[in-house]
Amino acid sequence: MSYRRDHRGSRSALFDNMDALEAGGLRTSSSYSSGMDDHDNEKTVDSLHDRVSFLKRLTGDIHEEVETHNRMLDRMGNEMDASRGIMSGTMDRFKMVFEKKSNKTICKLAGYFVISFFVLYYGIRILLYYLYG
Repeated sequence: MSYRRDHRGSRSALFDNMDALEAGGLRTSSSYSSGMDDHDNEKTVDSLHDRVSFLKRLTGDIHEEVETHNRMLDRMGNEMDASRGIMSGTMDRFKMVFEKKSNKTICKLAGYFVISFFVLYYGIRILLYYLYG
């Protein structure tokens, strides 16, 4: 998170004094007579070089981040495909179980037991909460 803040601060520093550049701060050799000397040009060129270097590092970091996210998404996709295969196999087994009438009644009976267990469990917890709570 602070990494992004550093880049935001650097970004604001990157574009400060751009009005001087837009107004013609970097002059060609024909405009030396207007009062800008070699030192000011070198200073401006160095500033631009620093900004370009910063942008190059920033784009490299963005590229690395995108590559990392793409690898993570690929892994997630592969894991989802594997999960889908497992789930489809489980659903096929359930279909085979429910095709037979006797298995269907056994599954319903097991479901009723599970539901009644949870109802009793939570009923007793609520009762004990009100008695001792």
